[in-house]
Amino acid sequence: MTAQLPPLRAEPWHLDQANDAIIGCLEAFLSQRSTTSQRIDLAHAHGRVLATKIDSPIDVPAYTNSAMDGFAFQMPKQTKTQGGLQRFEIVGESLAGNPFKGQLPEHSQACIKIMTGAMLPPGLDTVAPNEMVYWPDPVSTRTGTSLGDYIEINPSQFFAGANRRLKGEDIAKGTCVLQKGHRLHAASMGLIASLGFAQVDVYPQPKVAIFSTGNELQKPGEHLGENKIFDSNRFSLRGLLERLGCEVLDLGIVPDQIDSLRETLQEAAKTCEVIITSGGVSEGDADHTKALMKELGEISFSTIAIRPGRPLAFGTLRGRLFFGLPGNPVAVMVTFLSLVRPALLQLMGVSDPHELAPRTMLAKCEGMIRKKPGRSEFQRAISYVNAQGELCVNPIKEQGSGILSAMVQANCLILLAHEQGDIQAQSWVKIWPLDGLL
Repeated sequence: MTAQLPPLRAEPWHLDQANDAIIGCLEAFLSQRSTTSQRIDLAHAHGRVLATKIDSPIDVPAYTNSAMDGFAFQMPKQTKTQGGLQRFEIVGESLAGNPFKGQLPEHSQACIKIMTGAMLPPGLDTVAPNEMVYWPDPVSTRTGTSLGDYIEINPSQFFAGANRRLKGEDIAKGTCVLQKGHRLHAASMGLIASLGFAQVDVYPQPKVAIFSTGNELQKPGEHLGENKIFDSNRFSLRGLLERLGCEVLDLGIVPDQIDSLRETLQEAAKTCEVIITSGGVSEGDADHTKALMKELGEISFSTIAIRPGRPLAFGTLRGRLFFGLPGNPVAVMVTFLSLVRPALLQLMGVSDPHELAPRTMLAKCEGMIRKKPGRSEFQRAISYVNAQGELCVNPIKEQGSGILSAMVQANCLILLAHEQGDIQAQSWVKIWPLDGLL
């Protein structure tokens, strides 16, 4: 792939500019990428993206049925009985999977006992739920299932067609139910199953290589040495990627040595479409990532005006998409969610703009937030509904980019725009719920 990247600038990029640059590079990448689909079992399709639209081969419901447990009857054209009650003879019953197969008598004062989901026989159009049926006989003599029993119904309490579900009411045969580019979730998987499909055509999962850089890093489970820290970023990234539906190649920890880093990057580029690293993208002497990007590919930008997450490199490397994320744990997660995730969703084939963009909401900010214009900020926060029914949000006190515990406490991020200044208490702010993302 030879994507045309914009010229590298010294000053930090705006968040929107960075996203535009990624989208432009991604379009060139996708134009040269194979779009071969895969047919997989529906049971294993959660999180995958449809490569073809799905049309319904059947009507849903497949037949007109009852929406209630009760008694099905034909709505009389006129109501003449005293007190509005009319007597109906029970001539049979209809169960789900075992419909009424008898013949209805010529007179209109017949009914059948019916269960929810059971077929409504021709000639009957309305269902009275059990709790709205009257019994003329003493309780001790009621059966409700014996032929010849009687019930009383006040038809004026219903309209013709009440409590029935018509054939094809939900989905008519031939209707497109899911578009190409839809990312499958629990409800859409159930919908596909209800139409009788056992397999679906999906796009391939993106294969993503991840590794952390730094001489100070150790694997969890090892004895922690002096001046060392445990590597957490690979585990956060793995969780984010697997939640998204990507195949992950974990290449471990790479020391701050240019030869080791070059070898790992070349290995990743052989098998993966996307490479994501954490650490090694700032201006320190031991930060070799940007130098190797220039040697092995192209670099689009290396800093963005965002907090947390200012040092972030993006470009191509041996024809692969490359994201060099910061080393701080919270900055890794924030930059992934705001920049990497939308790109990966497009790479997966997602076309729904509502899924590509973060789902945001407005909430009343309970505390003041200090902010300088000139950078986008993502504040960890806790949202809740107050006694007046308003959605409110409280920023978490500790906002350092290395304080991962605050990310665990948070259920949302407060999004502060590039040009915004201080936020006064009781102001309305935009929040990004984290439910379903982490």
